[in-house]
Amino acid sequence: MLDFGMSMLWFWSCYLIVTIVGILHTIFNIYVLKMGPMDETGMGEGYEKTKPWHPLYNVVLFSVFGWLYIRGLSAPSLKEAFITGVIWAGICIVFDVFGWVIIKHPWSLSFKEFYIDYQPWITLIYFAILIGPVIGYFFV
Repeated sequence: MLDFGMSMLWFWSCYLIVTIVGILHTIFNIYVLKMGPMDETGMGEGYEKTKPWHPLYNVVLFSVFGWLYIRGLSAPSLKEAFITGVIWAGICIVFDVFGWVIIKHPWSLSFKEFYIDYQPWITLIYFAILIGPVIGYFFV
């Protein structure tokens, strides 16, 4: 049986960690590899070069956190893992609209930048989040 509270604990922990990993990767590219930083014309080379890595961060981390959640269930099932993935991806899709588009901050993007220009990466990220708990289930 699903444990929504624990599911949210593992989801938000992973969301925070994957976001930090992406930010640190961008900072590494800018300061260590000397790639161009964010400027008035866009996110900059330091960020752009991280995009192909974003789905990888997400599939690895959401699978690990999916496994952590699923292993805590009394009788885990593939159905529960899939439902968890759907919930996690759904929350992420809605939250991202606010966190990366609507609420303005130095790294926020326009709708076009996030949903059109960020293809195929954003779609692959949401798919990685969807399948993360399912992959985690197979390691329980």
